[in-house]
Amino acid sequence: MSINHMILKNLKKNLKNYYLYVFALVFSVGLYFSFVTLQYDPGVDNMETSAKMAAAIKAASVMLVVIVTVFLVYANSIFIKRRGKEIGLFQLIGMTKGRIFRILTIENLLIYIGSMIIGIFVGFSFSKLIQMVLFKATGIDGVASLNFSSEAFMQTVIVFFAIFGVIMLTNWIFIKAQSILSLFRVTSKTEDRIKGISIREIIMGVLGLVLIIAGYYVSSKMFDGDFSEMTELLIVMVFILGSVILGTYLFYKGSIRFVANLLRKRKEGYLNINDVLSLSSIMFRMKSNSLLLTIITTVSALAIALSSLSYISYYSAEKTAKQNIPDHFSLSEEQNATLFEEELKAKGYEFTTKELDVLQVTVLTKDILEKQPSSTAFDASEMILPVISDENLTDFDVSPKEAVFTGFSKILDTVISFENGGIIQLKGKKNVTAQNYLGMKQDYILPYTYSDGGLPTVVVDKTTFAALQKDMDEEIQDEPFTYIGFNLQNDAELEEATDLFQSLSFEDDQGKSSQYEAFVQQKENMGLIMFIVGFLGLTFLITSGCILYFKQMNEGEEERPNYTVLRKLGFTQSDLSRGIRGKQMVNFGIPLVVGILHGYFAIRSGWFFFGTELYTPMLIVMGIYTLLYSIFGALSVVYYKKVIREAL
Repeated sequence: MSINHMILKNLKKNLKNYYLYVFALVFSVGLYFSFVTLQYDPGVDNMETSAKMAAAIKAASVMLVVIVTVFLVYANSIFIKRRGKEIGLFQLIGMTKGRIFRILTIENLLIYIGSMIIGIFVGFSFSKLIQMVLFKATGIDGVASLNFSSEAFMQTVIVFFAIFGVIMLTNWIFIKAQSILSLFRVTSKTEDRIKGISIREIIMGVLGLVLIIAGYYVSSKMFDGDFSEMTELLIVMVFILGSVILGTYLFYKGSIRFVANLLRKRKEGYLNINDVLSLSSIMFRMKSNSLLLTIITTVSALAIALSSLSYISYYSAEKTAKQNIPDHFSLSEEQNATLFEEELKAKGYEFTTKELDVLQVTVLTKDILEKQPSSTAFDASEMILPVISDENLTDFDVSPKEAVFTGFSKILDTVISFENGGIIQLKGKKNVTAQNYLGMKQDYILPYTYSDGGLPTVVVDKTTFAALQKDMDEEIQDEPFTYIGFNLQNDAELEEATDLFQSLSFEDDQGKSSQYEAFVQQKENMGLIMFIVGFLGLTFLITSGCILYFKQMNEGEEERPNYTVLRKLGFTQSDLSRGIRGKQMVNFGIPLVVGILHGYFAIRSGWFFFGTELYTPMLIVMGIYTLLYSIFGALSVVYYKKVIREAL
């Protein structure tokens, strides 16, 4: 038999084992090609944001290469180990390791090139859809087109042949390191079964749970004001990261076996077929997979957290814009406001205006301050805040000796908080006026630029405001300035009016802001980030799901003799399938649930930095992640049913 004939025969025989490897290659190549195509697409390249977009896509493509390389190397290692006996037989008939390596290299090269061709075609077919998703996410008014990029083709070929070199290197190391005897035992060695449970494992199991709970607890307290110093925050974040990751590893190493052992002892030895197939199997295998499951869980949590945070910011873009810029348009110069008002009237827009005199005043809040940062760089007991009169505000009615805070940023509210009542002092150049503090309101009246990026605005009575004007401190503010806000009657005209606002040549751009412009800018920026993070998260989700599925394929093949015995004892396919479903719910469910919990506490600790809405975007991301992850669990059940069906 010639070498070429042997290669073709091996390919035909192993094709049923390599179909998932082929899927992994086709998926990886298609994903990378379609993503890189965005860098060279004329529709993206002609846009104003193309430089920023291309840079972000290029950085993401590097991360994508890392994920895909790890995935393909791992997938190849599983299948090369499954061919251990075949490689051992080749050595027994006198083949050298170098010749065996050449045969495997040619086989892999044929599969690799064929998969790359199919993958590039698939990636090209879906490139227009991905471009449409990008335009939709960023709010860009562009037309997606189907274009084959020769630059993207060459980049994809170079990258994946480099990955092929890495795969062949790992194959050579594997073949070189194995003896003939070890090749016949390599499959059984990869999944070493652990019998019994020791005191050491019990201690590790309990410690793992304690570390995870401690990390969750400290995470929930991190932004409650308990840790305000930068050094403290850094130490706390390192502790949370270390305790959760180490706790997760110990959780898989000992906690699951410990809990499963307790459940088994409660049954006093009376285990039904479901317990044998699910509980016992999980106890024996979970420890050997602990490192892999820790990595999958940690990166899953990272993917969920980053995807949720980017979607929170994207989802909250409109509401955030309304908080940062309460009116559709705002100006601080009288001549600019007059020019804009004349243009609005000339174009036939119906609108209302709001004029507010604004003072910058030193406010002493020592008596109402409940919590402030421990850092000496910022003293919340004495702040320079914008002060306005309630005269032109319909929602405020303040007496001469009273004051209200309004429009306080939620981010600052996590480290600074005020009592619901007390006395504040408004400090002028000569006099200090004491006011009864009535509490905090949620209304945003002035843009964030007027309140030093999120500090509250003080609303006082018109007589108090007049007195402060006369006693104005020139070191803080030379003269009172007026805030002028414009609001259109018809929100549907806002986009056109924004174009008009941007086209005008104002004498001074200071104090100029547009609500719709801020909304579009945040949606564009966060849409790009959400697209890239979501794309990478989806890649990891599918790759990790495939890895777990490959592991279950291996376990299924190893346990095939057990199913043969059970079928001969009279257990039906239905009996065995119930236990298998329970096993897969744990194998796929535990990493998913733990990853979601890790992600939730990571999101919960700092989501307010990214937007105003938490649960809706977070639950949408987690729901999609769970749904897609469950597909691989269902596929593993189908594979096990095939193994059970063929056991007799």
